[in-house]
Amino acid sequence: MPWTRDDMAARAAKELHDGFYVNLGIGIPTLVANHIPDDMDVTLQSENGMLGMGPFPFEGEEDADLINAGKQTITTLPRTSFFDSATSFAMIRGGHINIAILGAMEVAENGDIANWMIPGKLVKGMGGAMDLVAGVKRIVVVMDHCNKKGETKVLKACTLPLTGKGVVNRIITDLCVMDVVEGGLKVIELAPGVSLQDVKENTEATIVD
Repeated sequence: MPWTRDDMAARAAKELHDGFYVNLGIGIPTLVANHIPDDMDVTLQSENGMLGMGPFPFEGEEDADLINAGKQTITTLPRTSFFDSATSFAMIRGGHINIAILGAMEVAENGDIANWMIPGKLVKGMGGAMDLVAGVKRIVVVMDHCNKKGETKVLKACTLPLTGKGVVNRIITDLCVMDVVEGGLKVIELAPGVSLQDVKENTEATIVD
């Protein structure tokens, strides 16, 4: 069976290490926070000006003024700090964030990513996406392997406007985990019950053995 969204988030959490400063994108990546081991010291950064995000609040305990970059209500920790967007983006652009786990609409075999707009649809802005892929040391994408029409999102070349060129290091989908390597993508892990042939049949990008 392919991984669920929660399974993908749990797999993505394995990319984190003690002492990491981490930025989680909108969508499936936000679920990664639920799978960080209790004995691991990880600091979550949000580009709207928060360092040290706590877990999501219980129902009835939400504070509408306390949100992450995806406008989800969150909580604070004893070490949480707040600052302006200029300081937040200085952290990102200065290479101080160890890893960003992002969603995507398309990823190409050379590490290109498209995750900020679909032409013809209302776009409020690209948020911090372009700064994140340019300034963060390691980029991991978590997304469904195919879109709602059943079309692959893992392509030879992105068709949507790019967020960044050649920036993605690893891709985690509901079918597998792939690394961007010379010549294409290398499958390093398969979801339970998913074969390499299943991945190839649902991937336009070049699969490197």
